[in-house]
Amino acid sequence: MHLTIASLARGLLSLLLTLSMVPSANAGTPRQLKWADLIPKAPVAAAAQAPKTFFSGATPMPSPDSGQPPPQLAEGQFMSVKRRQPGSDRPAAVVAELEGQSVSIGGYVVPLDFDATTVKEFLLVPFVGACIHVPPPPANQIIYVKADKGFEIGGAFDPVTVTGRISTSAASTGLADAGYTIAADSIEARKP
Repeated sequence: MHLTIASLARGLLSLLLTLSMVPSANAGTPRQLKWADLIPKAPVAAAAQAPKTFFSGATPMPSPDSGQPPPQLAEGQFMSVKRRQPGSDRPAAVVAELEGQSVSIGGYVVPLDFDATTVKEFLLVPFVGACIHVPPPPANQIIYVKADKGFEIGGAFDPVTVTGRISTSAASTGLADAGYTIAADSIEARKP
C-alpha cells in the first residue's frame, strides 16, 4: 500500500467536508443563561459612578416624625405608577453579544397583557415580587417577554423557564424598563 501526498490530501479534504456537513449537537440547543450573564463584565463608563444599593432607587417615604402623611394613590392606580429604577437616568448596560441568540432562562412572571389566566406579554424578573412589591431591579435584570400564543399561568409566584430569541432592545412598560426582550418559543413551569 503506497500513499501519495495527493491521495492523503484528498482523503483529508473528504473527511473535513463530511464532518462539516454533520450538524453540531449544540446547534439547536439554546444557551442556558443565568441572571448574572445579563450584566456586562467590563465596567461601562456611565456606570463608573459610586455604586448604589438596590433600594436606593425607591422614592423616599416621609419619616413618621415628619408629620407628613405617606403618598396616596387613587384606588386601582398602583400598577400604573412607574417606580424609579436604579440607573434609570441612563441607558441600560446590556451584553451586546447576546443579540439574536437562542437562549433559555428561568425567572418569575409579572403579567402585562393577559386574558383570565392566559398571559401573552410579561416581564421576567429574577426574584418573586420584583416590580410589584419592591422597587424594580436595574433594567439589565428585567426581560420583556412576548409570547404570541400565550401560556397558562399557574400561580402568581410560580417560576417559569422561557426559551426564545433574545434581543438587546430596551422595552418600556408602565411598571419598569427592561434591558432585554425575548420573543418566546416556549414557556414552561418549573418546580419552585
